[in-house]
Amino acid sequence: MRVLVTGASGFLGSHVTEQLVQKGHSVVALVRRSSSTKFLSSLRGVELAYGAIEDAESVRRAVVDAPGVDAIVHSAGLVKARDEAEFFRVNVGGTRNMLDAAKAARPTTMKRFVFVSSLAAVGPSHDGRPVAADARPAPVTRYGRSKLEAERLVLAEKDALPVVVLRPPMIYGPRDQESFAFFQSVARRFLPMLGDGKNTLSVIYAADAAAACIRALESDVPSGRAYFIDDGRVYVWRDMLADVEAAIGARAFVRVGVPFPLVRGAALASEGMSRLTGKPVMLTRDKLNELAASHWVCDSAEARRELGWEPQVSWAEGTRRAVAWYREHGWL
Repeated sequence: MRVLVTGASGFLGSHVTEQLVQKGHSVVALVRRSSSTKFLSSLRGVELAYGAIEDAESVRRAVVDAPGVDAIVHSAGLVKARDEAEFFRVNVGGTRNMLDAAKAARPTTMKRFVFVSSLAAVGPSHDGRPVAADARPAPVTRYGRSKLEAERLVLAEKDALPVVVLRPPMIYGPRDQESFAFFQSVARRFLPMLGDGKNTLSVIYAADAAAACIRALESDVPSGRAYFIDDGRVYVWRDMLADVEAAIGARAFVRVGVPFPLVRGAALASEGMSRLTGKPVMLTRDKLNELAASHWVCDSAEARRELGWEPQVSWAEGTRRAVAWYREHGWL
């Protein structure tokens, strides 16, 4: 297959591109001119298409004008933004542009349109049990609301295009800059815990998430299916941090929970810095709605059964691999 990958120079997209090439597929990578393409340039069978998902004309050039694109993995999107409008402009507007281009290209021969959404589009568990696949969405952040609206656009096209939606929880692993903050904090001997650290999470290693994307491309499942993907376990945050300590080989000196009012103050300060610099930041009062939820857990049983996909890497093993990569590349 000739697969167009959005966000190919980013974290998950780079893993998707790498695995597609390893499996013998060719890739058209939609990347911004400002993005680093060093890693992509090291892969054979990758063609760069410069543009951005929120730029409809560049999307059309990459999908419609590029010969032979017969599948799409849409993994690009904002995880932090200056306001809700920016989240919707890119995450929703960009998805609309991708769908429009896919329909204008080869709607009858397009093999699959895979959209990478998020557990955030559905929201947290309120009772600690994994969120059901058919749960009524209740996102608690601007990011989550934008991903939910993008999902709705994708699923509305299920009769026009063969679409599949994947909803991962936190993705981590080599090349990730967002979860790296946790590893960096532990390396500095500080455990970032809110409250008592008993909150629970589902996670997925980047290579496993990428493999799920490819199985969604290749599997003959009905159009319009949406799946959670995780590593099959539910973790307690303080135990996860202990695994990071073990991977780094250093025990944190500061191990007390951070009071929520203090975190709120830090979020206010972070927002003030964002206004001064004009750059988006991750820690905001909106983000606290996510941090305040005790359980971000899901169940990937349907994905494993219907896609023929099986996650390979647990959190403990994944943290060891991530730390090794961070050290090899001078991040830690």
